[in-house]
Amino acid sequence: MATAEQQTSPQATRGSSEKSWHGIILQTLKRNEISLIPYVPDRVLTPLITNLHADAYFTTFATAREEEAVGIVSGAWMGGRRGALLMQTSGFATLANVLASLAVPYQIPLIMFVSERGTLGEFNYGQSLVCRTMRPVLDSLAMEHHTITRLDELEFIADRSIKQAITTQAPVALILNPLLTGGKTFDK
Repeated sequence: MATAEQQTSPQATRGSSEKSWHGIILQTLKRNEISLIPYVPDRVLTPLITNLHADAYFTTFATAREEEAVGIVSGAWMGGRRGALLMQTSGFATLANVLASLAVPYQIPLIMFVSERGTLGEFNYGQSLVCRTMRPVLDSLAMEHHTITRLDELEFIADRSIKQAITTQAPVALILNPLLTGGKTFDK
């Protein structure tokens, strides 16, 4: 298995994007007919966002807040279109209300890809607090969630989680750990 640095190297973002974490996610979204991708900009997710914008299959755009992206994906589902949202861990801190009042009770198969911050050398205490509270909040909402750390497990977990979310009409959070993505680099 490649190291995190190799997975996010320039070679991994160019040529064989299907062997990179972001290439696998892109292909898994396509295979599951998920074409609407609102996101809140995030440096870790940039390779995925860039590739989604470059692929005409996807309608990909930035939103101002995570709650806005949840509303867009929920409305799209009600209108017959599948979507997923991309965000960073810190954005999760604002989502408890919209998840508890919209996605969960109205059985929206909301698919969230969350780049994980707040762990493995994090310098921002606020990120660490949100990281520590995210999983307990997901558990209290009875929301399925998986933390993905390995490239060799990504496709299976993402594909099966998306299929389960759609079949059971229940939200799912796929937390992309820095061991998978290489995380955010902390320059001095």
